[in-house]
Amino acid sequence: MNLATTTVSVLRGTSTDAFGDETDLATVAASGIPASLIEAGRQASEPVTGVPRVVRTHVCRVPPDTDVTEDDRIKDEQTSEIYIVVSVTKNSNPVMVQPLRLDLKRTGRAA
Repeated sequence: MNLATTTVSVLRGTSTDAFGDETDLATVAASGIPASLIEAGRQASEPVTGVPRVVRTHVCRVPPDTDVTEDDRIKDEQTSEIYIVVSVTKNSNPVMVQPLRLDLKRTGRAA
């Protein structure tokens, strides 16, 4: 099992502004969820030049019964950082229930 490093909220919903552009709402679908939120880096190369660079990714693990889907947003309640959920996966284990793994993309701090 993973050790919770923070608590998170799941933000859900969109609206349209005066120009017809889609905007995110700060509607909280769930809050106070214990989570393990970790930043990881991986090496990648530019396709044309081959110049190496480091890509920062974030992985969050939450309890298996958490209601979260792709395109929801996760708010770290300690730092107020907001992340977009890119994918939600669950590993199979016949012996023990596994947490959900959320692959995230950081968008910035909440206003």
